[in-house]
Amino acid sequence: MTLDTPMGNEQANLDRAAIREMRRSYGEVGITEANFPTDPAKAFHLWLRDAAENPIIVEANAMVLSTVTVDGPQSRTVLLKDFTDEGFTFFTNYESRKARAIAGDNRTSLLFPWYAMERQVLVNGTTEKLSEKESDEYFAVRPWGSQIGAWASAQSAELADRQTLETKYAEFAAKYPEGSAVPRPPHWGGFAVTPTSIEFWQGRHSRLHDRFIFTRDTSSGAWLRQRLYP
Repeated sequence: MTLDTPMGNEQANLDRAAIREMRRSYGEVGITEANFPTDPAKAFHLWLRDAAENPIIVEANAMVLSTVTVDGPQSRTVLLKDFTDEGFTFFTNYESRKARAIAGDNRTSLLFPWYAMERQVLVNGTTEKLSEKESDEYFAVRPWGSQIGAWASAQSAELADRQTLETKYAEFAAKYPEGSAVPRPPHWGGFAVTPTSIEFWQGRHSRLHDRFIFTRDTSSGAWLRQRLYP
């Protein structure tokens, strides 16, 4: 349904008008060539630190992961768990919808929506599984409840009711009591997104936003920086 579709009652039409009026004027502080790093990894570290220190942002490491399937694109929120010059890491159930999508087409995008700071970062790249060793190391430091949850949840599969999930959780909690070593499920592990482009967006007044995009030079591997129209 588009905004031009009749809603059928006066209250709905008032809601449409309210939606159209939803806007804010962004700040004056923007990005300049002189004050922005030429290395996207350094730039991301600085912005992630700023987001983590901002009390309004609930989870600075939350990112929207988008994948490609034969039925079209799919998006969901996951948590960034590591970042290096090589890429961005997250963990999930390998039998989940997102993991199955990556197995079929490993092109992905990540979006960090730091609205409170009038910023966002968009990453495009390719995604591969981490080694079992890397997945084991991270799983070992997860909270016990999260470890048990990874065993109990057949992520993305149909669930008959909440009680079924709670029962499975209790069964695995009894099998691996709190304080014991919980092994990593074979169906659970990490992915690393190797970026081909990283775009930084800063909101500015009159919708004259600042956008810098870094792209990989295919021959040298060096990052090339460009400013884009908003």
